[in-house]
Amino acid sequence: MNVETVVSWAARIVVAVILLQTLFFKFTGAEESKYIFTTLMGPEMEAVGRIGSGVVELIAAVLLLVPSKAWLGALLALGTISGAIFSHLTILGIEIKGDGGLLFGLAVLVFVLSAAVLLIHRREVPILGQAF
Repeated sequence: MNVETVVSWAARIVVAVILLQTLFFKFTGAEESKYIFTTLMGPEMEAVGRIGSGVVELIAAVLLLVPSKAWLGALLALGTISGAIFSHLTILGIEIKGDGGLLFGLAVLVFVLSAAVLLIHRREVPILGQAF
């Protein structure tokens, strides 16, 4: 196994674990998750945003662990986490309910590692494959 393959698998597993771990909090309606989505979407749409983003993250995590679809999982994770980072920087703030910036830090880590996975697998992206 070459270094690129090892880095890809390590990054994919870390991102998938982070995404899957946060699902518990989103799907069970943990206080922090409800606070985040109420702040972003209002109380009427909180559950829709929370569950909807959880479903997207679940799909991204699964795709990341399928070798032929790793690029798609990384792209989906990048899109989702970009929204989370933007929300932290513009509305929520870095620290959420005294977490010391943990959620923001995890979001940045997911962004960086997903970008690395997408870079490693760029030749597999149908529209980019021939260009790179």
